[in-house]
Amino acid sequence: MAKFPFSGLNLALATPFDREGRIDFERLEQNIERYIQAGIRSFLVSSGTGIHVYVSQNESQELVTRSCKIINGRARVIAQTSALVVDEVIGRTRHAAKCGADGVMVLPPFFEGPTSDEGIAAFYAEVAAVGLPVIGYNVPRAVGVTITPALLKRLAAIPNFCTVKDSSGDFPGHINLIRTGHAVMNGADTLTLYSLYAGCKGLIWGGANIAPRTCLAMVAAAEAGRWDEARVIWRTLEPIMAFIEEQDYVSSVYAASEIMGYGAGVPRRPLSAMGSDRMGRLRAILDDLAKVERGGGG
Repeated sequence: MAKFPFSGLNLALATPFDREGRIDFERLEQNIERYIQAGIRSFLVSSGTGIHVYVSQNESQELVTRSCKIINGRARVIAQTSALVVDEVIGRTRHAAKCGADGVMVLPPFFEGPTSDEGIAAFYAEVAAVGLPVIGYNVPRAVGVTITPALLKRLAAIPNFCTVKDSSGDFPGHINLIRTGHAVMNGADTLTLYSLYAGCKGLIWGGANIAPRTCLAMVAAAEAGRWDEARVIWRTLEPIMAFIEEQDYVSSVYAASEIMGYGAGVPRRPLSAMGSDRMGRLRAILDDLAKVERGGGG
C-alpha cells in the first residue's frame, strides 16, 4: 500500500447551489475560505455530501479546477472521481492530477459491475496507474460491493492505493478492516470518536461542514490521547451526527450548515430542502453546539 497522506480530518465539502440549481462558485470560494479560517486543512471536493452523483462530469471537473485554484496549496485537495464508465473515471482522475489534487476517492464499479475481488482489484489498478494516491470507498448499501479485509489486503498491494474510506456504518466490520494493519479512514459520522479510538488513520467527514472548529477540536484531543476531553466534545457533536444519519443525510447537512453559517443553498434535485416539520427539532439540537462552535470548539 502506498504511504498514507490523509491523516486527521478531511472535510467532505458540500457543493453550494443557487436557487436555480446551478453550482454557486462564488459561494464555493466563500465557504472554502471560511473553512480554512476555521482550521480545515484538507478537503474532499465533489464528495457524496456534495452530491457527486447528481453533478455532471463537466461540473465535477470544474469544481476540482476551481477548488484547487482557490485553495492554492493552503490545504490538501482530494477529488472524488467516481463514475460508471471506467474510462471516465480515469479521465476524471487525470484531470484531478492536472489541477494539482493530492489524491482521489473512487467507488468500486457499481450498478451490476464486477463483484469478484479480482475484478475490483483490476479496476483500482487501472485508476491507480494515473499516479495519484487512491482512496477506495466502502459503502455497500449504495454500491452492492463490500470491501472486506481480504479484499483490502489485495488492494493494498496496488501501487498508489493508499487506504479505504469505510462508510458502511458496520462497526465490527470497520474494526476488522483496521485489524488488517492497513490504513483505514472512517466515513460513518456517528462512529467518528469510536473509530479514532479503534485506530483509524483519518476521517472523511461530511458532518464537519456543520461545525468545523468543534470537529477539529475533538480530533486533536483524540490524536493527542486526551480521550476524556474528546468524549466531552463528542457529547456536543453526537446529537447532530445522529440526527443527520437518521434523516435524509445530505438535506440535513445542508440545512444544519445553513443554520451554523456555512450555507450551501438548497440540495440539487432530485434531493430537496429539509421540511419545515423537522427544522424546529434541528434548531433545538444545534443550540448547544452553536455556543461551543462560537467559543472555538471546546
